[in-house]
Amino acid sequence: MSVAAAPVHRSANLKGAAFALLAFGVYSTHDVVVKSLGGTYSPLQIVFFANLFGFPIVTLMLMRDPVDGNLRPRHPWWTLLRTASAVSSTTLVFYAFSVLPMAQTYALIFAAPLLITILAIPILGETVGWRRQVAVVVGLLGVMVVLRPGATDLTAGHLAALGGAVFSAIAAVVVRKIGHAERSAVLLLYPMVANFLIMGAAMPFVYRPMPAVDVGGLMLMACLGFLGALCHITAYRTGSAVVVAPMQYSQILWAVLYGAAFFGERPDWSTGLGAAIIILSGIYVVFREDRGGISTSRPVLETRSRFVTGTYPRISSVFRLFRREH
Repeated sequence: MSVAAAPVHRSANLKGAAFALLAFGVYSTHDVVVKSLGGTYSPLQIVFFANLFGFPIVTLMLMRDPVDGNLRPRHPWWTLLRTASAVSSTTLVFYAFSVLPMAQTYALIFAAPLLITILAIPILGETVGWRRQVAVVVGLLGVMVVLRPGATDLTAGHLAALGGAVFSAIAAVVVRKIGHAERSAVLLLYPMVANFLIMGAAMPFVYRPMPAVDVGGLMLMACLGFLGALCHITAYRTGSAVVVAPMQYSQILWAVLYGAAFFGERPDWSTGLGAAIIILSGIYVVFREDRGGISTSRPVLETRSRFVTGTYPRISSVFRLFRREH
């Protein structure tokens, strides 16, 4: 039986990888819209309206939730930290896309898996062996290669991309901490409501009138986020996590293609080399976590959301909602 099952397993993984590649291609297209609008509007305004258009989609998702109960979090302080981190990462990442080349933004945000490995030690009690420790150090050196401190000026965009990676990692680890106890509805709604309230309060200070074509861009963002999420969920339901997870790094290829096609961007050698170092380190961490006995909680491997979260819900939360039905 094991011999006959092997081809089926490989086929499922190939299908999962294909859906993951499609998902991250869609996500990257979403980020092109973010960057296009970011040249004209404040990231606060973009987050507010993209979040507003995303509410109907999330409502449809939550209609599938068969769990009875209220929306009071069982772990309020962890939920607050996760919500604040999600709001911060979204705003910072949107700003970074608006002022930095796409490839450089992705390269810096791809440090998030390395940061998850570090944060999992105090928050999840994860034990990190020396091989993963070395991989994290090498990956962080890759970040320095991208930034080239002393050779180039560090801008607010660079700090925003790094901040987005940090807050995205915090949000991911907190979900691993409390996800088994909190309702999916709580994990889905709280960051979106917080985004709506905080960004809404800022609207009188940053709002600029938007023509119909730009409003259409915001609606397109919501649709792309939803489509990407569906493909992403299908990927994890079809293939194994160790195959699907590394597919996120395909976004660097989309960044180079889209950056050249729409924004006249040409990645420099430091971005290319640093991105390669960061990606290889992240992939190594994923494969080390997949080995039996190496990792107890597999914080990176089990973080199903992509690290550029945007305004749509994290896939980890939606995945649990879909899985509960079956």
